[in-house]
Amino acid sequence: MPDFIKTQNSFSNGEVAPEFYALDNVNGLSKLENMDVLAGGGLSRRAGLVHVAALDSEARLISFTVSDGQEYILALSDGKIAVYQGNKRVGMLLAPWTASDIPNVQYAQRFGTMILVHPQYRPYVLSKKNDIFNLSAFSFARIDENLDLLMPFVRFDDSNDITITVTSSSAGNNYAVFKTNYDFWTPDNVDGRFKLINKQWRITEYISPTEVVAYVNGTYSAPSEPVSDWLESAFSDRRGWPCSITFHQDRLVFGGSPAWPGGIWMSQVGNHSNFDTGTGLDDEAIFISLLSQQRQQICTVVSSDNLQILTDVGEWAISSKPLTPSSVDIKQHTSVGSYSMRYLRPQKIEGATVFVSNNGRDIRELSLDDLGEKYNATDLCAFSKHLMYAPVDIAYNAMTRQMFLVRQDGIMTVLNQNAALGISAWATYKTQGEFLSVAVCDAKTYVTVRRENGVCLEYFDSNVTNDCGMYNFTFTASSLPLRISHHNVSRVKLRKVVARVLNTKSIYINNHRIALPNEVYDEVSDGFDGDVSINLLGTISDCIRPIWTIHGSEPYPMTVLSVTIHGWYSV
Repeated sequence: MPDFIKTQNSFSNGEVAPEFYALDNVNGLSKLENMDVLAGGGLSRRAGLVHVAALDSEARLISFTVSDGQEYILALSDGKIAVYQGNKRVGMLLAPWTASDIPNVQYAQRFGTMILVHPQYRPYVLSKKNDIFNLSAFSFARIDENLDLLMPFVRFDDSNDITITVTSSSAGNNYAVFKTNYDFWTPDNVDGRFKLINKQWRITEYISPTEVVAYVNGTYSAPSEPVSDWLESAFSDRRGWPCSITFHQDRLVFGGSPAWPGGIWMSQVGNHSNFDTGTGLDDEAIFISLLSQQRQQICTVVSSDNLQILTDVGEWAISSKPLTPSSVDIKQHTSVGSYSMRYLRPQKIEGATVFVSNNGRDIRELSLDDLGEKYNATDLCAFSKHLMYAPVDIAYNAMTRQMFLVRQDGIMTVLNQNAALGISAWATYKTQGEFLSVAVCDAKTYVTVRRENGVCLEYFDSNVTNDCGMYNFTFTASSLPLRISHHNVSRVKLRKVVARVLNTKSIYINNHRIALPNEVYDEVSDGFDGDVSINLLGTISDCIRPIWTIHGSEPYPMTVLSVTIHGWYSV
């Protein structure tokens, strides 16, 4: 049995799936729980959690920044929005969305205003003025002289064969009866808008599937023949409302709707409530529709170097600069598809757009190639697929270089990412309870957690060593199966495991508590720096399991820079 000494001084791949255990070029672990991979490749116990507030029910977290020093966390729950700053609730608003609607609410912020959209509700605007938060319905711009709305109008496929006969109405001179040749109208058409005979009409009364009453601001002359050339407002209670939203090149962009899943509507430049396409001048509104051989539902739109359009089957981009009605350069770059079961906001990481794929098992990084012409969608969790399933929320903290993804089972998977240093390491976070949502605000990572006494709002703090002052947690890092000289080891006699540690006050190796000098437990001490070890660990013949495990649960700091093992082996 030959002697060996083997050192692992980088854990840059984090926890990897078992199918990669036989590779030599993986700097990973078989388990990494409640620990982070540092920029230098070492390991550190995760930060603890600080309690902020008890919540009435489950809530989804959103960050809302008004200005420097005015950063807020929004907790969206059934019919309301609670607003928190630091450890204090500073506002409470009534909201139109039910608990089941909240996962599909999307939002975009510009300066101190946030617009929130949901496919079944008209958009809403959140703003803050004079320390008062306000949530109001989004309004399209009006033409002052006739009160017409500057909203987008289209012709839906199910209306291609519909003609409208216009006759006078007993309701008054500004009213008319619209009668269609086939069943078309529903009660949801009330308050919807139509364009015909060069006027904009608002439906005021539903009579039957073939008749409604409409109002026009002004006089009209009823045509003698049925009208076939007419348009309907793109958004309404019947057709639905925008599914996604962003701001791009000083335009407000709506992406997709229930009735027009591949539509992209862009406002006039600088006038975000004006969606009238006008005569196609450079600053006027734009409407385009994705053209492909298969139906594509826009999941979200992202403003980056280009306008990125993520659908359920592929990733598109509009690269026009400036973006005008006559210069829309749009094409599909990749065919991964985005997660469509709920809104998982794409994250901006080191210049790339990171999104969850349609299968819910991939985390993709959308970035331009070296020529700046073609997007690629690299899989960031290729080594760690076993950790990716049933995602419910996502957020990225640029300060700590960590991306957090909450799973439906209440466990959070965490990516420590630093491309310049070759770090792309996944781990899991667990607590005594279930993680429900995550958001980053003012460089802090906030979470909602279901605990034994209800749902709580909390945040991670690197100076805290347990959760909420009362819950200790176990941290674990386990090695990959041993390989020596590119061979699988079948039997090993382990003589010693040495861990080089930094600022450490408590560490266990293979279920043995390592004795540290007494002085490291003084409050003024940062902890022990140096090598700790255990000896005479015996013979291992089940070499698919870890050779060593570093773990603990005591509320003390612990950082490992490298692990060295000594022993004999056979293959």
